[in-house]
Amino acid sequence: MMLCSCVSLEAQESLFYDDGDPLDTQVQTLPRIPGQYWGGDAGCGEVNWQQPLTLADVANISLCHNPQTREMWANARVQAAQLGVAKSAYLPTVTDTVSSNMGVLNPESAMRGNPNLNLSNSLVATYLLYDFGNRKANIKSARQLLLAASATQSSTVQSILLNTIAVYYQVQANIAAVSAAQQAERAAEESFKAANARYQAGVATPADKLQAQTAYAQLTLQRITIEGNLRVAYGSLANLMGWPANRSMTLAPSANQTPSGILDDVSTLIEQAGQRRPDLLASEAQVRAAEASIAASKAASKPTISVGVSNNLQDGSQYAANSATTLGFTVSIPIFAGYAPTYRIRAAEASADLRLAQRDSLRLQISLDVWSAYQNLRTALQSVTASQTLLESAEQSYRVAFGRYTAGVGNIIDTLNAQSALASARQQNIQASLNSNIARATLAQAIGVLDHAMIQSLPGAVSPDLPSAAAPAQ
Repeated sequence: MMLCSCVSLEAQESLFYDDGDPLDTQVQTLPRIPGQYWGGDAGCGEVNWQQPLTLADVANISLCHNPQTREMWANARVQAAQLGVAKSAYLPTVTDTVSSNMGVLNPESAMRGNPNLNLSNSLVATYLLYDFGNRKANIKSARQLLLAASATQSSTVQSILLNTIAVYYQVQANIAAVSAAQQAERAAEESFKAANARYQAGVATPADKLQAQTAYAQLTLQRITIEGNLRVAYGSLANLMGWPANRSMTLAPSANQTPSGILDDVSTLIEQAGQRRPDLLASEAQVRAAEASIAASKAASKPTISVGVSNNLQDGSQYAANSATTLGFTVSIPIFAGYAPTYRIRAAEASADLRLAQRDSLRLQISLDVWSAYQNLRTALQSVTASQTLLESAEQSYRVAFGRYTAGVGNIIDTLNAQSALASARQQNIQASLNSNIARATLAQAIGVLDHAMIQSLPGAVSPDLPSAAAPAQ
């Protein structure tokens, strides 16, 4: 009977390394933590919800707490570890195997206490001397994939920033829309009171009173609807910031700024996007990684040369201990593997062609993104100017119409029409301002420059000396 107990120390490789990064896979290659990645000064500390939040505050909270940023950060660290795995191929491997066995020739010898006990220890060290560039190609592929993961994280950061900016300005627009709706409601109330007073005095018909009352009720309903939209927008913003939708907050007001013009022509912006868009940089890195995989697949089908040294120790109760040390070279020549290497090379070449096509398709899409964002910003800036002119004209028209009606020389229809036009002009002006802010951020994201500096130039990034806006009661 033979009993054997074998223990391999290969799984205990971590005993030879610390818990850090011995192969420097994260130095100058791995992106910084999400809260600092975009160039902001603030870290990912505790959020002070009692303080009014600016656009920069909201953006930083989103990057710190949105699960997507943590997901991409983890993905980049996974790829950094894969680079370490590829680099480890240049290091020797050491395996120590300890085994013990007991041989029992018959039950009587075991009962007499004379078992045959053997102990052996085998220490083997091997090092790959030459492999026709397989290790080098694998490291290049892993490094490019790490660069792709880093660029993908940057792209995700910019997407989160754009979504956060859009919802932030949507909240600010809804706050302004609620204020405009309240003004329109008060104006409708004044018109209703004027019509009721004229009706009580016998100089107006019941139709005037009812029409004014109907307009008043409609604007009240519109104000209630806009307040509901504001609550929904607050919930969406909290969700993008990585918090539950019922998270209450206070936003610093966004001061009105004169829209700036477009300094660069669209051709220059498209050229910039080709150099700075992180998703295109990620695609380029994936192309280079695929090309390196072709070289690795070709090298994997070629011979390898290794050197090895081993020491074997035998110690048994029936014979004296002995030790043997050997040193040798090994040449491994693959002869036939069922055409698997051929198809691995074909698969790597097809993957490289796929990555090239994806990169070219993305480059075309980026040019369209920049073109569309550029034209949308031009339209939005022109709309802001036109809506401001429309608002000023509507305000004057309403003042004249209401004054004529209260003086008894106008009619209720003209007053209500002017009142409705003024309410519509206010909402159009708010929407135009919202569109211009979002269009500016969208163009920056399309170019690949939506970062901390860009956000600081947007309205609302710095808190003006105005009353803050808190979320309405749930």
